[in-house]
Amino acid sequence: MKKIFIKLIKKLGFEIIDQNKFLSPTLDKKLNEDLSIFNEKSIILPLGEVKIKRKVKSVLIILRINTDIEIWDQNKKRLFEKPKIEYTTRSINSLIKSINFCQNKYSDLKIKMIIVDDNSKKENLDRIKDLTNKKNIEIISLDQEKFKNIIKEQKSKETFSNLASLLQSFNIGKEQADDLVFFIEDDYLHFESMLEEMIATYERITSQVGNDIFMCPADYPYLYMNNEKTNILIGNKRHWRTVNKTLCTFMTSRNLMLKYWKNFQKTCLDRNNPFEKHLNEIYEKEICISPIKSLSLHLTNVNSSYGLAPFIDYKKMWDENK
Repeated sequence: MKKIFIKLIKKLGFEIIDQNKFLSPTLDKKLNEDLSIFNEKSIILPLGEVKIKRKVKSVLIILRINTDIEIWDQNKKRLFEKPKIEYTTRSINSLIKSINFCQNKYSDLKIKMIIVDDNSKKENLDRIKDLTNKKNIEIISLDQEKFKNIIKEQKSKETFSNLASLLQSFNIGKEQADDLVFFIEDDYLHFESMLEEMIATYERITSQVGNDIFMCPADYPYLYMNNEKTNILIGNKRHWRTVNKTLCTFMTSRNLMLKYWKNFQKTCLDRNNPFEKHLNEIYEKEICISPIKSLSLHLTNVNSSYGLAPFIDYKKMWDENK
């Protein structure tokens, strides 16, 4: 009778929780395991089940790299004070680990990665190619010439190059993304679970609110320096908070890119103050969230308000991605 009852409950689309034995007989899992089913249902104890209405089909990851400039627009040194190529290669390594972790769990999810390279020296580019060899990663060289009549003349070549790199990345996302698009800069280290958590949280929260959203993988220090109101949301395996600012590392849908394409363009046509001014304008109308605690570590100067997320073992994370 018990087996028949369990089969009937499963057929009706419900789950049974046996708190005495600490398991779910319908899911055939212990309660401390991941109870959610990708693109079907998100189950968080003790909050219950969220039916996934907004399914994720694919994610296009676009990584912008510059292996020479230490910190753009600053004279400060990054944490650990290594050559920029060290941050870029470790960033790529951590991202590949996160992609593999996510792909192993969600085998039906299509993941593609494109690297936009800003004139790396041959020896640096060779190191990157060694990392990306035999993986679904395409490397594209930045073509600055085609943006000379689009982007305003800047005070430095580095600023123009940064704007051109970002605009080329946005164009690629607009033209090639089928569903989600994830823009990433090359001075972030990512936890192995980062991409899986972002995808699972994206489908859960968008299914609840009924709209696409923006997501930032980093918990920046500046978020705690002003007395700003925020909403706390439950993601896949952690809390998330609503934010009204990001840097240029964030994930969203192609649909929201098209809806706010003018804002994306304006971000790249001139050096704004702040740089992300027109992106931040979008967050006045759309939901943007960041994780507590952080899924990615922005490796800037130790005193930067846009840098190191709190409560992270920085040295351990750095060493693990060598």
